[in-house]
Amino acid sequence: MKSVPTITSWGLTDMHMLISHFLILVVALIHLYIMYLEMVLWTRPKGLKVFRMSPQKAEDTKVLALNQGVYNGFLALALIWGVLEGKQELQLYGLICVFIAGLVGAATVGKKIFFIQSLPALIALIVFWRVQLS
Repeated sequence: MKSVPTITSWGLTDMHMLISHFLILVVALIHLYIMYLEMVLWTRPKGLKVFRMSPQKAEDTKVLALNQGVYNGFLALALIWGVLEGKQELQLYGLICVFIAGLVGAATVGKKIFFIQSLPALIALIVFWRVQLS
């Protein structure tokens, strides 16, 4: 009978992999939440508050927000699929896309976006590379 590995029997690389996957999934969850904000809450009080918009501006831009939400959902899907299927290429692709999207958002919309999108992706990328080099 084969024994089930425990966390204490895992090597350092296994623990790093677990941490890497956890961080990637946190980035994915952030983007699922952003998707929800953009696709569902854009014109509602929570969306107006988060994005600091007037009801009229939100109404005028809701189609654009819906489109942005779809893209954020695709980024989250790439990350989740990459983790669940062990597809490192998808994990790397998703993290790089999120990082770059956050840089563009920080440069064009507000610096806060860097801390919400790019920084978590960068941290996950660093841990991801650490695992790859192990």
